[in-house]
Amino acid sequence: MRIPLLDLKAQHAAIRAEVEAAVKAVFDDQQFVLGATVERFEEEMRAYTGAAHAIGVASGSDALLLALLALEIGPQDAVVTTPFTFFATAGSIVRAGARLLFGDIDPATFNLAPESVAAVLRDAAREARRVVLMPVHLYGRLAPMSALSLLAAEHGAAIVEDAAQAIGARAATERGSRMAGTFGLFGALSFFPSKNLGAAGDAGMVLCEEEEMAHRVRLLRTHGSLRRYVHDRVGVNSRLDALQAAVLSVKLKHLETWNRARRERAAAYERRLRDAGLDRQGVVLPELAGEEHVFHQFVIRVERRDQLREALAEAGVETQVYYPVPLHRQPCFADLGFRDGDFPQAERVCRECLALPIFPELSDDQIDYVVETIAAFHRAR
Repeated sequence: MRIPLLDLKAQHAAIRAEVEAAVKAVFDDQQFVLGATVERFEEEMRAYTGAAHAIGVASGSDALLLALLALEIGPQDAVVTTPFTFFATAGSIVRAGARLLFGDIDPATFNLAPESVAAVLRDAAREARRVVLMPVHLYGRLAPMSALSLLAAEHGAAIVEDAAQAIGARAATERGSRMAGTFGLFGALSFFPSKNLGAAGDAGMVLCEEEEMAHRVRLLRTHGSLRRYVHDRVGVNSRLDALQAAVLSVKLKHLETWNRARRERAAAYERRLRDAGLDRQGVVLPELAGEEHVFHQFVIRVERRDQLREALAEAGVETQVYYPVPLHRQPCFADLGFRDGDFPQAERVCRECLALPIFPELSDDQIDYVVETIAAFHRAR
């Protein structure tokens, strides 16, 4: 049996006619950059997420950078984030010119551990002009925003959420259900094709709660100009194009169904892995978090990760390691002075994490095959 990590062809087959009609409408209109199609999708996303403003940009990476640029973050400022995430999180901070700082993670949730963040924020608040906290909702699970929000408020730090992997993740609060990307001043979304809501190429979005900050992002995404050839700021070229917005608008109608299917597949994995006794044989399962988690990835931890991955590959099961090198040990950040052992939980998880296939169309037979292959690997030890 051949099982891909993600099967986008199966998803597309179910919505092909809708997508093709939406794309044809853009070609008929010939408005390819921004315009009414993008504005419609921005409004749909604003309504879906509950954000005050939703601003389409060229990528999730740009969404993070534009949020920092709107805050006018620079060399005198510090941004605290996790060392266990995709490179764009840290890359946006360095590109903005700020000091890059890390807290360690909770190995059960893969997200920032508030107790680690507290000391970093305290020191940063004493030394930097301004401090930003950039939590990541990794693999589709919300970071502990209640605790992190309290810490940010205590130290006067603005929150920019990296919600690239967590569109649709939500939590109950005193103010009702809140979506990933709406807890802080800014939220950054990615619509990279492999995301739960994926475009047909690169695309992203900035969610924002303040009118003035939203205005700045709209200005910055178009070279700092809202009037042709008049530039109020030095911005960038980061506009969501209409073709991507059209595709995303079609897919957004299906997102809740797809996310529900992902949770069901994750629960099926969890049951079968436990029934096989693998949780007692060194396989650490992800914490299930009900409605909060949208399972962009289903990630287990195992000590003999690389050997298990080879066994799964030989059996036709595609897996991936997200992420093999923590950000504080990336070669491009060598001059920042971080060392092995600085963030032991993140470093351990980098050695042990393994993403198994998960997508809405994944069948029970496929899940059974993956679990049986893992069980056979452990029986052979």
